[in-house]
Amino acid sequence: MERYSRQILFAPIGENGQQNISKGHVLIIGAGALGSAVAESLARAGVGKITMVDRDYVDETNLQRQNLYCEEDARNHLPKAIAAKNRLKAINSTIRIEAHVIDAFDPKLLSILGEGVDVIIDGTDNFETRFYVNDLAQKYRIPWIYGSCVGSCGVSFPIIPGETPCLRCLIGHLPAYHATCDTAGIIAPAVQMTAAYETTEALKLLSGEKPRDSVAVFDIWQGEHHFIKAGKMKNKDCPSCGGHPVYPALQSQSSADVLCGRDTVQIRHPGAFELENMAREMKAGGAAVEYNGYLMITALEGHRTVLFPDGRMLIHGTKDKREARSLYQKYFQ
Repeated sequence: MERYSRQILFAPIGENGQQNISKGHVLIIGAGALGSAVAESLARAGVGKITMVDRDYVDETNLQRQNLYCEEDARNHLPKAIAAKNRLKAINSTIRIEAHVIDAFDPKLLSILGEGVDVIIDGTDNFETRFYVNDLAQKYRIPWIYGSCVGSCGVSFPIIPGETPCLRCLIGHLPAYHATCDTAGIIAPAVQMTAAYETTEALKLLSGEKPRDSVAVFDIWQGEHHFIKAGKMKNKDCPSCGGHPVYPALQSQSSADVLCGRDTVQIRHPGAFELENMAREMKAGGAAVEYNGYLMITALEGHRTVLFPDGRMLIHGTKDKREARSLYQKYFQ
């Protein structure tokens, strides 16, 4: 415990709180800017087990704000979950790190939730996934911490099933950020501030302390911080957390979605890809192919295309779902 002596000296945590933290299991969905920043802080804090789930790979444009990754990760096209695991193990070899190169809609996520997850961290970049995570958290009664940021602004709130409003309740009361990272950009301090709020609430929950009951909203460039009391935002008729929940986000998911800030569409294939065989056959046919054991990269009609073993493909150079689906149907259906 000497490693965490300064954290133990912090009275709200203390030795008992640190022991609880060391037994905790945190699931981080999304290993981009927010997810990687929270993961590093929690690993240094001694959380017993951290499970990383991410669908993407490291790109050079990530390096400006995603602290866990380096240029070599980008050159090698390492999946973010794998690169994060490698770095986290170097930071703290005494804790357990698991990495899954899947998106949140993969059925495997349900088996992960069954492994005794104590807290879910939002490291996602879109509201379709957040609503899905929200409904999973409500259904399985697992606390989760919402966080999002764009430009110099950020929002965060700890959502406790059965106690606080859920994300679906909150959404009509939150600032309407229509901008995204690819339209308004983002600065690293906004990421770090949002991650700090998320990490703090995770440590409270893990150590046995009561989480904050207000929504944190800030603009770090303007030096503005606001805390909005959330209690009255709870909707008794909410389809996710009300008296008769139906969990609408769990009913259906799109087979295609646009990745934030990447000019990229992800397509979900119903089955797995045998990438090693595909790479061998395509190379034999004269196609330019890269394969690193985790993913395969090739080009389809001028579009950089990345395939993953779980059946997903990323089609770069377009935000048009119809165009992406057309390429997918032409080559893989």
